[in-house]
Amino acid sequence: MKSIEMSARSVEEAVKLALQELQLTEEDVQIEVLDEPSKGFLGILGGKMAKVKVSEKRNPLKVTKKFLENVTAKIGVQVTVVLKQEEAGYVKMELTGKDLGILIGRRGDTLDALQYLANLVANKQNNEERIKIIIDAEGYRKRREDTLVRLAVRMADKAKKTGRRVVLEPMNPQERRIIHTALQNEQTIETLSEGEEPFRKVVISLKK
Repeated sequence: MKSIEMSARSVEEAVKLALQELQLTEEDVQIEVLDEPSKGFLGILGGKMAKVKVSEKRNPLKVTKKFLENVTAKIGVQVTVVLKQEEAGYVKMELTGKDLGILIGRRGDTLDALQYLANLVANKQNNEERIKIIIDAEGYRKRREDTLVRLAVRMADKAKKTGRRVVLEPMNPQERRIIHTALQNEQTIETLSEGEEPFRKVVISLKK
C-alpha cells in the first residue's frame, strides 16, 4: 500500500497535496496528523508547518485483482481481471485473454484452485464482512452450471424411477448449491449434502 508524508501551512492543504501525489481520494486513505501547524514568535518567526502521513487503505478486491494478474503471469498467461457486479452475495471476477484453457483445467480444477487462493487473499487482514469471490474464464462457470442443472434433473428422474437415493460425485459448495437450487421445487424429491470437505457430496432421494 502506498504511503506518503507531506508538509504544508495547514493540515487540509497537506492532505490535499498528498492525495494529489498518490492520485487517490480521501475515502481511499487513512490520515495521520504528525504535526499541527503553529505560529512563531509574534506570529512571524519560528513557525511550524503542518505535517501529515497519508496511507492508502487496503482494498481487498484491488489486492486480489493484482494477485490474480501476477500468479497467472507466472503460469505464462497474460490476463485482464474484470470485476463484475456483485450478485447473490458473491463478487465475480472475470479472467479475459487468450488461451485461458490452462487456467480452467480439467473440469475446472485449476480455476477452483485460483478461486480458493483469491478468497484467501481477499479476506487476509479483512476485519469487515467476509468477501466471497467467484473466478470465471471464458464463460466456464455458466457452462458448468447448465451441465449441473441437467445432471440434477436426470438424477432426480433416476431416483423417482428406482426409488433409491442417488449419490453424486464430490463437489465444491458453489456447485452443490446449484444442485440443491435446481431441485428445490421438486415435490417428491429432496436433496442433502453429506461427507467432509473436500469430498462432500449431494444426495438425491425421494421424500419420506
